[in-house]
Amino acid sequence: MKKVLIMGVGAQGSTIAKRLETEEAVSEIRCADYDQKASTEIAGQLKKAMGLTVDARNVDEIIAAAAGVDLIVNGLAPDFNMNVMDAALKVGCHYQDMASGPVSDIGFVEAVERCLNRSPEFEAKGLTALINTGSAPGVANVLVRDSVELLDSCDEIEMLVYDGVWSKQFIPFWWSPKTAFGDMAAQPIRFENGKFRRTKPFDYPTMEEFKGIGKRRMVDHEHEEPVTMGLLADQVLKGVKNVNFRYGGPALELAENLYKMGLLSEEKVNVKGVEIVPMDLISELTPPAPKYPDEIRQVLESGMLLEEAAFVVRVKGKKDGRQVDIESYVNAPGLTESFKLAQMSHESYYTGQSASLFTKMLVNGVVTRSGVFPPEMLETEERNYFLSEAEKLKITVDRTVTTRLF
Repeated sequence: MKKVLIMGVGAQGSTIAKRLETEEAVSEIRCADYDQKASTEIAGQLKKAMGLTVDARNVDEIIAAAAGVDLIVNGLAPDFNMNVMDAALKVGCHYQDMASGPVSDIGFVEAVERCLNRSPEFEAKGLTALINTGSAPGVANVLVRDSVELLDSCDEIEMLVYDGVWSKQFIPFWWSPKTAFGDMAAQPIRFENGKFRRTKPFDYPTMEEFKGIGKRRMVDHEHEEPVTMGLLADQVLKGVKNVNFRYGGPALELAENLYKMGLLSEEKVNVKGVEIVPMDLISELTPPAPKYPDEIRQVLESGMLLEEAAFVVRVKGKKDGRQVDIESYVNAPGLTESFKLAQMSHESYYTGQSASLFTKMLVNGVVTRSGVFPPEMLETEERNYFLSEAEKLKITVDRTVTTRLF
């Protein structure tokens, strides 16, 4: 029987905790958070769980909370990754996280490399550290590797995420507004012609055609996938030279307009004799993402205007000397359906449930390789297991393979 410590029980961590409650292989779930209310609330809903108050800035506190556990699931911001990894190594348990960056002390590429470079430490102790698990990164990485395996060589990988939810109640983001604004105002990273390249925020706008919703505007967006896939291109992605991640939707349009007005700046400005940081002001004024069931229910009861989304992975390469294009569409419950299914938002459902499947693989011994690695390094049987379990949660994939004959 396995014991699991979840560090950070926000939207994703709490979802993982609920899913672990149903796992026969799990006997104990430790829900740890800096916010005592958050940890005790989720623990109170589950028979196998206990709530702990832990300050992740203090490695010793994490180590104490993790004593005797088999796995630490890191649901915290990437700034805490090194501390939680340190604790896992000290305790001698496996590790899982949802993101590698951005972090405050080094660049995005360096943050990802710093995580991957700890692989020898985990290998030496026979421990697994599965990083970047969720929807994107996470599901996206699994689908990329699955598509690449159909090719002899890979030329290009592109991931597209479009999210559009309009309700009568103004809810611009379904995750942390400050995190969202920060991510969108950051300089995206492309893996282009075999090298990493920074582009301007909201750069390279294109109109992309999505099944069922038509053309939607997409722009470059900072994300882990181009970084991990660029670093692992020759190892598992058949020499791909171009990897990009793009995002679109009303949340992005709002952020772009605020950015152009200078309102996402972290630099102080003088307003009638008072110095303020524009980003702080905008973050303070933006309505928080509904988190609890009663908050989500209130949004739904106020009236939904429109829900539309697209999550697409495109891979291009060669097979038997011919050009092959592979397009994978992910189908997942929207806001209304997610609430009916699990009393949570679509963001929490898709990302949190996907993350929980990676946790399920770890506690059930489906993934046994030691070292630090992202999901694109999972092998065929592991990917098949993940996709099979995802289908049970109404997360499915439609794949189209187009081969140019001449």
